[in-house]
Amino acid sequence: MKNRMCEMFGIDVPIFAFSHCRDVVVEVSKAGGLGVLGMARMSPERLRRELAWIDDHIDGKPYGIDILMPTTYQEAGDLKFDPDRLFPKEHLDFVRGLLDDAGIPPLPAADADTIVRDLLSELSFTPAESARMLEIAMQHPIKLIVNALGSPPKALVEAAHAKGIKVAALAGRPKHALRHKENGCDFVIAVGTEAGGHTGSVTSMVLWPRIVDAVAPLPVLGGGGVGRGRQVAAALALGCEGVWCGSIWLKTIQSEVIPEIKARMFAADSDDAVLTRSVTGKPCRTLRCAFTDAYDKPGAPAPLPAPLQNILWWSEGRVRVERVRARDFLTYPVGQIVGDMTEQAAVKDVVYEMMNELVEAQQRLSAMFE
Repeated sequence: MKNRMCEMFGIDVPIFAFSHCRDVVVEVSKAGGLGVLGMARMSPERLRRELAWIDDHIDGKPYGIDILMPTTYQEAGDLKFDPDRLFPKEHLDFVRGLLDDAGIPPLPAADADTIVRDLLSELSFTPAESARMLEIAMQHPIKLIVNALGSPPKALVEAAHAKGIKVAALAGRPKHALRHKENGCDFVIAVGTEAGGHTGSVTSMVLWPRIVDAVAPLPVLGGGGVGRGRQVAAALALGCEGVWCGSIWLKTIQSEVIPEIKARMFAADSDDAVLTRSVTGKPCRTLRCAFTDAYDKPGAPAPLPAPLQNILWWSEGRVRVERVRARDFLTYPVGQIVGDMTEQAAVKDVVYEMMNELVEAQQRLSAMFE
């Protein structure tokens, strides 16, 4: 395609794929797009292994990394390994009681501390934690750094540019996009509320053209509810230079998602992807489950600020839930495109299907002007 994003990265199609799975990153880049590895759930040791594996398998194709550098957060430090000191008693009692009442067994007493510590060591949410991960990532041939929360610091942008690495950031409002532009980002990713994970409240149809106009002539990717070729066509028609996709890769054979969560996604409708603060402390669209429902009921405590709520869910909830695959409590960040995710497919087939449907949409529109 003749496209600014394709020219910027030397790729065939302007499909940018966010994933926590190295296999998805590699397969999207090999199919002509650009894979972006999410690092927020990795320890430094694991990140080194994942990036080395990507380098060995991606055949020289470009790829990027995604970080979390929020502008507002509450530092937990080493207290994140000591829940009884870190969290208010009512929050601990609420989560522990919720799981106890559901019959989900606690962790084995002898191994509990080690299990939780190992899990939390793979959680990088603060700017300091992300900075340490960036030092590792920039030792590899990455071509893109994306900040998923907040504007990347100017010092980071300058350091990346010195190495020939492009920088971008997600925006849910025009004012956020303008801040990214002022800080030197090479492009902006406009993410509508339909998206999985951290997102705002404005729909893609309204948000994309507003951000395109606000930051022009800077290129914009459209994200939020993108998983089909017609949605790619809509993004291009609204002025975007490509798309940012995350949720659609969760249905793939290569995805990191466990089979039980995939099964829940395949049975879900779009309104089962709920926007909640109960998982991370910031608005995050995730698969509805008994945990998210519990926070909507009268008497539930207000979610803690980020990343405390995230630490609470990981250390007290997720580790117990996934250990026994407790179906009603299983969740995963996913967007409203989940309603179209009904069966597994290979990553490359998803890319090809998106491009085929894009071509069909283009031909149908062109025929109207003949």
